[in-house]
Amino acid sequence: MNEKNLLELLRKFKGGEISEQEIFLQLKNLSLNAVENLGFASIDHARELRQGFPEVIFAAGKTKEQVREIFKSLYEKSTGNLMATRADFEKYKFLAEEIPEAKFDEVSKMIYLDRDKNIFRDERKKILILSAGTSDMPVAEEARLTAYLWGNYVKTFYDCGVAGIHRLFSHIDEIQSANVIIVVAGMEGALASVVGGLTDKPVIAVPTSVGYGASFKGLAALLSMLNSCAAGVSVVNIDNGFGAGVIASKINNLCGK
Repeated sequence: MNEKNLLELLRKFKGGEISEQEIFLQLKNLSLNAVENLGFASIDHARELRQGFPEVIFAAGKTKEQVREIFKSLYEKSTGNLMATRADFEKYKFLAEEIPEAKFDEVSKMIYLDRDKNIFRDERKKILILSAGTSDMPVAEEARLTAYLWGNYVKTFYDCGVAGIHRLFSHIDEIQSANVIIVVAGMEGALASVVGGLTDKPVIAVPTSVGYGASFKGLAALLSMLNSCAAGVSVVNIDNGFGAGVIASKINNLCGK
């Protein structure tokens, strides 16, 4: 049950369409069924009501059978869009046998189901995603698809890092008109500081593990972003496009729908 379903239930009770006993039983079942134990996973079915989006599956480290069973349970007991991050095509094919409308994004390695057709994505509240290089695209696309499935209008510009900074400046109007900006960069991670100095909007920096040996699999970019001299730059974990997409969405939603 999500917020919309709960409000509809209360309206029916207020209008006399359902009895006090009926609404009591439904609310009682909601609390009893909030967590479903599958043995290998405990699924939080109340998360959609609390946070506006169903539980998201981290597919890495899980078997294809586990991913499918969790996804199926969420599919049956929620109404929102669904996501499984860090997946692969084999897991997707196995899941699609049960839920054929699910899709797989090859770049972000995400299995998803876009089933909320009533989402209004407001172009005036744009989330802009910038990547320093083409090699950062898998992480940037994870952020993009996450933010999109959470109901946001998203625009992207890739391969506009500081090695050719004129490429970034060609997007200055988009940068200044965005509501939230996600900057994805590996190597030395300098792009986040540059963008942070060009806008008064919040910047979410995502360090990636892209780079040669001294980048230490993203640690150099992480430390660079954490030490940014540009005010208003926050940082998520290495390669965490999903986390950046969620935070950007929550900031966007503070402005109201």
